[in-house]
Amino acid sequence: MKPVAIFRHARSEGPGYFATYLERRTIPWKLIAMDEGRAIPKDVRRFSGLVFMGGPMSVNDELPWIKPALELVREAVRKDVPALGHCLGGQLMSRALGGDVTRTRVKEIGWGEVEVADNAVAREWFGGLGAFESFHWHGETFSIPPGGTRVLRNAHCENQAFALGKHLGMQCHVEMTEELVRSWCSGGAEEIRHGASSPGVQPPAKIEKNLGERVAALHKVADRIYERWIEGLAKA
Repeated sequence: MKPVAIFRHARSEGPGYFATYLERRTIPWKLIAMDEGRAIPKDVRRFSGLVFMGGPMSVNDELPWIKPALELVREAVRKDVPALGHCLGGQLMSRALGGDVTRTRVKEIGWGEVEVADNAVAREWFGGLGAFESFHWHGETFSIPPGGTRVLRNAHCENQAFALGKHLGMQCHVEMTEELVRSWCSGGAEEIRHGASSPGVQPPAKIEKNLGERVAALHKVADRIYERWIEGLAKA
């Protein structure tokens, strides 16, 4: 099988649990570190799938890799190579496919319940799951692109995930590990302090409470999502 390409946009926001999931299933993957100046590949068929991780930047920023990344997403959809986006990655996918990325009404940092939409597409991805607790760290949000279907929402963010065929873009972070959560809380302490007045922002002590149990529960949901996504990988 060709490797899954994982695009990292910031050193602090690596593949996390997603890499663990792939390795457990002996699916090869290749990290493309945009934060180290790596070029966006032009031939999407070099990979069995594309995965875009998070990052502190905006897809509306004038960064040299944004336009090539958007075109790569479009090419993946045209050539039926599955794409998967986490937070910034979901925003990249939305914008590439005709959606908009704008500032959120409520900034979200920490744990919060996410509801699974009541539609056939959501059931394809989440089965009978009605809601789950996910991790959040975002101040922007995406619209559902033409042809896409909303599959997740929550109280502070109407569009937590959309699906379009074998492609899935998420606003929430299902790839978190205990190490990542603690690292983000440490590195983002100033952002948390500045956002303390937001009803969607939690202090580090609350975020890290019962962390092992929360992360383990999140991994079960991630397994379901990733299992559905790898069904579309190109096997050749």
